[in-house]
Amino acid sequence: MREEKEKIQRLATVKVKYSEEMYKIVDLLNRTLKRDDYMFGLALDKEDPTKAIFSIYKT
Repeated sequence: MREEKEKIQRLATVKVKYSEEMYKIVDLLNRTLKRDDYMFGLALDKEDPTKAIFSIYKT
């Protein structure tokens, strides 16, 4: 499992205003671009729950 983690590279991260439907965009991107070795993540900001952190990874 350690080898897998090392292969994932974060390319970009941005903090944006949270919206309930953001997960739909992240899901669409993950399903569409996983064959090109891209992965997308979305998390609530622990310090400000009105913000979300969107990340792009290369696997």
